[in-house]
Amino acid sequence: MALILEKSSRFLLKKIKDLRFLTQKRNRVKEKWAVTRVKYPPSKLALQHFDATYGAQLGQLWPSVRVALLSERKYGALLNNFCHDAAVAEYQTQGCKDFISDGAQEAQPPAEQKPEVGTTEEFSDDSLQEGACLDNQQQVPLKLSPNIKCFVFPRGDVTRFKPARPDRFGLLGYYLMDAASVLPCLALDVQEGHTLLDLCAAPGGKTLALLQTQMIRFLCLNDDSVSRTLRLKKVLGSYVPREFLTDDRLRITSFDGTKWGEIERNTFDRVLVDVPCTTDRHSLMEDDNNIFSKSRTGERRMLPQLQLELLLAGIEAACPGGEILYSTCTLSLHQNLSVVEQAVHVAQEKLGIQLQVVNLRPLTQMFRNTFHFAPNLRLGEMVIPHLAANFGPIYLCKLRRLT
Repeated sequence: MALILEKSSRFLLKKIKDLRFLTQKRNRVKEKWAVTRVKYPPSKLALQHFDATYGAQLGQLWPSVRVALLSERKYGALLNNFCHDAAVAEYQTQGCKDFISDGAQEAQPPAEQKPEVGTTEEFSDDSLQEGACLDNQQQVPLKLSPNIKCFVFPRGDVTRFKPARPDRFGLLGYYLMDAASVLPCLALDVQEGHTLLDLCAAPGGKTLALLQTQMIRFLCLNDDSVSRTLRLKKVLGSYVPREFLTDDRLRITSFDGTKWGEIERNTFDRVLVDVPCTTDRHSLMEDDNNIFSKSRTGERRMLPQLQLELLLAGIEAACPGGEILYSTCTLSLHQNLSVVEQAVHVAQEKLGIQLQVVNLRPLTQMFRNTFHFAPNLRLGEMVIPHLAANFGPIYLCKLRRLT
């Protein structure tokens, strides 16, 4: 009897094991890898592209720039003068400072020192030198507005800012942005009574910085995307009083920026052309809305042409004697220096407009303790990411229209 029970137990155990095995096998799902997971996500394609192009472009600098790009970026807090609360007082006790006023103070030359001579960049191509006025002139320091303030923590300090709180009128005290994005606004050197066009204004960080100067007589904000223009209006609504947004001194449009020369020519004292680009940090960190998606390959390849057309439209919109600031947030030579060089040449040959490339070295000297600038750039200036000062990339080049 005992033997029969033992055999029965063994038989039942074997059946249970067989059932368990069958159940596991039946419930196992073979992963449809090609459908559920992209073999090469856009961020990985972007990194491969940057390794190939920026590795050759930056040489020994690329490994450190690469690490910084893949690390958390550092932010600045652009103070909102329309807000009535002392929004950054608590951060100042932690060593946070306004890099603009600090840089301006450090850049003050001794009383006996004379201004340097030579304020224009040199092109490496002789044919382009004919299209731009490269005569030396006396160097005039930038007249920065005392109203614009952007607070940052010291180099190496990665403390984060908290989200801004609204004041009693519902306006936020500061706008968090890459502090290097303020540099194009400073480089424009906006003066009292100027008219200004921001050709690609959304999402609105640079627009807010320009408004803080409180010097602009008329500001036109444009973006060819209606959805981005709506986002711009929403941002402005959180920082600027409603009565200011409905004032005749401000206009928001959604026109094709490349056609602006056909809409308004020879009009503005200052033009900001902050063009769409590969947006290097976003391309490395986010797969959503990534320009390196295979579906956007054609769009990415056409970027330099779009950037050229936008810059030419900005040049046409500026009045003789006016200044144009071209900027991107990419390290790419093809989207930076090459675009400016082509624009200077085309403006001379096809539009009959002579341009002068303005030296921005005073700006880099002023803020060298806050940002890490690319060395030996023959045209314009560029903030490159660095772990101790992880801002950028931001490229900027300033043109003065002579005719």
